[in-house]
Amino acid sequence: MSTVKQGHFSSRIGFIMAAAGSAVGVGNIWGFPTQAATHGGGAFLLVYLILILLLGYPMLLAELMIGRHGQTNPADAMAKIANNPMAKKIGKTIGFISIITATLICTFYSILSGWFVSFALAPVAQMANQQQVSAWLMDFSLSRNLVFTLVFIAMVILVIRQGVQQGIERWSKRLMPMLLIILVAGVAYILTQPGAMQGLEVLLVPDFSRIFEADVLVGALGQTFFSLTIGTGAMMVYGAYLNQNEDLGKLTAYVTLTDTSVAFLAALMVIPAMYVAQHNGVQIFAEDGSLLNSDTLVFTVLPALFDTLGGVSQYLLAIIFFMLMTIAGLTSAISIVEVPTSYIVEKTSLGRDKATLLVGALIAVLSMVVVFNFNTLFGLMITLTTERAQPLIALGIAIFLGWVWSRNKLINTIAAQDGVKADSLFWKLWPVYVKFVCPLLIIVIIMQLFTK
Repeated sequence: MSTVKQGHFSSRIGFIMAAAGSAVGVGNIWGFPTQAATHGGGAFLLVYLILILLLGYPMLLAELMIGRHGQTNPADAMAKIANNPMAKKIGKTIGFISIITATLICTFYSILSGWFVSFALAPVAQMANQQQVSAWLMDFSLSRNLVFTLVFIAMVILVIRQGVQQGIERWSKRLMPMLLIILVAGVAYILTQPGAMQGLEVLLVPDFSRIFEADVLVGALGQTFFSLTIGTGAMMVYGAYLNQNEDLGKLTAYVTLTDTSVAFLAALMVIPAMYVAQHNGVQIFAEDGSLLNSDTLVFTVLPALFDTLGGVSQYLLAIIFFMLMTIAGLTSAISIVEVPTSYIVEKTSLGRDKATLLVGALIAVLSMVVVFNFNTLFGLMITLTTERAQPLIALGIAIFLGWVWSRNKLINTIAAQDGVKADSLFWKLWPVYVKFVCPLLIIVIIMQLFTK
């Protein structure tokens, strides 16, 4: 079958918005504050920022470089950089595992994002005096989870089936600025509330004794990979939609900076909000000092905080916040669902419309299995994909780029970029860094992961 891609990004800003949208998602706005609150606030933030610089940026650049060079799906893109049949098979396997990982991530991601849609609608029901409807929308019941998981998957499919420029790029350009505006406004409001400064101190003043704790390191690594969608194949797919002459070093820096800024802004809103809620009488911590309901932090703490405000503002803030979460979920889910979709489009005779519907149906079925076995599978799926598969796939990518890809061919790919000198210090160091330092760092943290 043909391995010609179905489209390209029409502009640099279109790619940045789409790639940043892929990176900026529930992982930033739900995951990051939750992880930071659970793992010592400032200590977690410090480790996360160091890992973004030491691992996130170089690995994101590696994925984009492989995808852009291959101009095809992750499995074939990984195989393309190998020179012998055995290496090609291994590369294809790593790429295919990333496609499977992306599909599995979609299961819990669709459930989680479905919650955001229902929580955004609940205040509307309250304002319309539909208390029973509102209670159902905010209740973690089987029926509510089934309905809104499917609603969210349908939203993603509607965007994906429109293609790269008319779907992914157009909607990313609309949704990303909206997300940033809402987030900045949320931070500005929360920081004016009584109790917020205590949360700000927890976030910004690190407890250095916690920096080398296994849970903090593992949580920060998982968050780094999950946040930047490293190891899911999404960035390889987006790299394949880029023109060959774009300067990937700069583009990757823009995407990483946007992603990290949003994660920080989200923590700047959610963690102070916890202490505002506590100031208003909402119980946040257990007697032993641990965080209550850490997995559902934004679904318990923030609605409780909004309720204490009273008046119309409690409803408006709830609608705005959960709209923000829905947008974040949508921009990321679009990129993750595109991974299996692009593979099917290339490997079969199906058009984009049918391939998208097929992938949507598969994700819907898998998500239903998780919904019906929620207590067993939801947490397991998160651990399996974000804490186990993504770091291992990233290790495979680092080894392939550093050790398998012919140095001359890699240098030629680097030199093909506009305004880039392959013999500049950055482009001399980056391949060596990915070859030696990245695998070592990933192995050290994976060892912590499997022994914790």
